[in-house]
Amino acid sequence: MTWDGDDYQRRFDDLAASGEDVHGEAAFVLAFAPATVLDAGCGTGRVAIELARHGIEVVGVDVDASMLATARGRAPGITWVASDLAALALERRFDVVVMAGNVPLFTAPGTRAALVAGVAGHVAPGGLLVAGFSLDRGYTEADYDGHAAAAGLTLVRRFATWDRAPFTPGGNYAVSVHGAPG
Repeated sequence: MTWDGDDYQRRFDDLAASGEDVHGEAAFVLAFAPATVLDAGCGTGRVAIELARHGIEVVGVDVDASMLATARGRAPGITWVASDLAALALERRFDVVVMAGNVPLFTAPGTRAALVAGVAGHVAPGGLLVAGFSLDRGYTEADYDGHAAAAGLTLVRRFATWDRAPFTPGGNYAVSVHGAPG
């Protein structure tokens, strides 16, 4: 899939201008008080930029050149990396790795285990992998939990939304928090 980063960002800018809170994912991550965050599948950098605004050291990674060009234009001081998340090799770890915006759903079928392993390898000991995605597109929370477990992570908590509404099995969206051994 090919994206137009400026057009994609414009949708969020319009929502913010209308009074919508477009920083739910960042607020969720901020609650864990991380010093470092990897925004995996960062798109135009909406989450990363908000986290950096709160003094967090952030690295954003995306495979799409247009999305990264928009991110770089909006926040040139943040480190932006072009990479497929399944092959990610940054040679460092982060307190929190976040995948907001249905990131696992944009990967090719059959590559989701590699995606989760790729980002899980960047979670610091005792750190967290946080991912939010729709469950009605063929990738379930059980599938994701299995991939996270295979990558050495354990489910800590699951919510139905980024504002921490309780998760009920059979729901159509999940925000999952998996932890790495300390």
